[in-house]
Amino acid sequence: METGFRKWIIVVTIITSTIIELIDTTIVNVSINTMSGNLGASLEDTAWVITSYAIANVIIIPMTSFLAEKIGRKQYYIGSILLFTLASALCGFSHGLWELVAFRFFQGIGGGALLSTSQSILFETFPPKERGTASGIFSLGVIIGPSIGPVLGGYIVDNLSWQWIFYVNIPIGLMAALLSYIYLRPTKKSDNDRSIDWLGIFLLAVGVGALQVVLERGETDDWFSANYIVLLTIISVLSLAILIWWELRIEHPVINLRVLKSTTLSISAIMTFVLGFGLFSAVFVFPLYSQRLIGYSAFQTGTMLLPGTLMAAMVSPFLGKMLQSGIRPQYLIIVGFGLSAIFGYMMSGSNLQTGGAYFFIPLIFRGLGAALLIVPLTALAVSDLKPADIPQGAALNNMMRQMGGSFGIALINTYIAHRAAANRVALIAHVTASDPQTTGRMQSFIKNFMAHGATYLNAVKQAFGALENTVVRQTFLLSYMDAFMLLAILNACCIPLVIITIKKRSAQAANTKVVVSDH
Repeated sequence: METGFRKWIIVVTIITSTIIELIDTTIVNVSINTMSGNLGASLEDTAWVITSYAIANVIIIPMTSFLAEKIGRKQYYIGSILLFTLASALCGFSHGLWELVAFRFFQGIGGGALLSTSQSILFETFPPKERGTASGIFSLGVIIGPSIGPVLGGYIVDNLSWQWIFYVNIPIGLMAALLSYIYLRPTKKSDNDRSIDWLGIFLLAVGVGALQVVLERGETDDWFSANYIVLLTIISVLSLAILIWWELRIEHPVINLRVLKSTTLSISAIMTFVLGFGLFSAVFVFPLYSQRLIGYSAFQTGTMLLPGTLMAAMVSPFLGKMLQSGIRPQYLIIVGFGLSAIFGYMMSGSNLQTGGAYFFIPLIFRGLGAALLIVPLTALAVSDLKPADIPQGAALNNMMRQMGGSFGIALINTYIAHRAAANRVALIAHVTASDPQTTGRMQSFIKNFMAHGATYLNAVKQAFGALENTVVRQTFLLSYMDAFMLLAILNACCIPLVIITIKKRSAQAANTKVVVSDH
């Protein structure tokens, strides 16, 4: 527990580290088109720049409590910041896509370690009665990071080169490492000779990595018609199945799955997965939609996300105090999922003529929904755990949020591609020579091109091109709308799960009263 200037300089350092880690989960989103062109790669391949970072986060987060104990938390924290900073510099220096993907993975290893370690340092900085405030402050980084990433990324892409997306981390990372070295209390390495669960680490990395490749490349390569997709699916299923068996068998697992005996934690983990899915997928889909179809710049896209982020930042510090005052987290979570569902539903009703003013309200709902989910879900997840199990429960919950984001981006990309194929077939069925609207539009195109000096034959060719462009735009519009509706449905489906935890807690309270009255 700290006081005075040291306390608040630690808070600023921790929040800064959390924000830059989470900024890098989304800062690439608005620049993915630019990077794809500059690196000569397809959009699907370039998406690996995002997903490799998320995979690394998922792998390292459950290991952080053990590694911090083994190395010493201060040393581990500073080392993670320095790894993140070095990898950021190497990302900027990259000349090829797969080189960039590899360095992003190492950046994710350093960044993922910051997330859970930052939370535990922040909790110990505040006295127990102010832990709710600490949760609210930590949630600022969790919300602001992914949301401000597109704004910062958009500004950099519009005014500098995409490499500066990574270079900006260097001075911030070095300053955070220096302040941590000066102000964090020294921590000793654990004297515990507990062996490292190398098999668990290997199975986790292989299982999650193989599954991510299947999700990312399955649609592109026609799923199980590709032999390597079949092979990786088998590897993923076997690795994850053996991982579960192994982690439940050994005394000191890298992921303590025994804490999932808590029904409340298990249900919270599912909801946190959906939270991560929606939080990161929305920030992935919206920039693509606004830039590729509506024509907004990267910076304009990021700016539209800013009001919702600011609203979430204003609300977050008060949520911890509300929970401490006795408000049950489930009620806040229901409102959070409800607002997130409304965001997806409203976005699914937009079109190519939709202006920025229409997006304001749903994006505000998105920001508020995220704020009302992150802090209460963390509190609910560990509410039934013994004190000794809380760090592992919190780490598992953080892992599920990052895994939801990792899977969400891959799945939503696949879903959009699948819906694009289906929507194109549906639209083409109506584009025929016998359709009055089609012939009318073709004649309009031909007249317009001839009015601008084209010959009749050239005007006809240009008209077919313009008609194809219209079909493509409408196809992707419908596909993005389908993606937003999917997010709405996923969030709405979580509300019954929250109600289950309310009934469970009520039943426990009733049983407690019966036991007390019997005595």
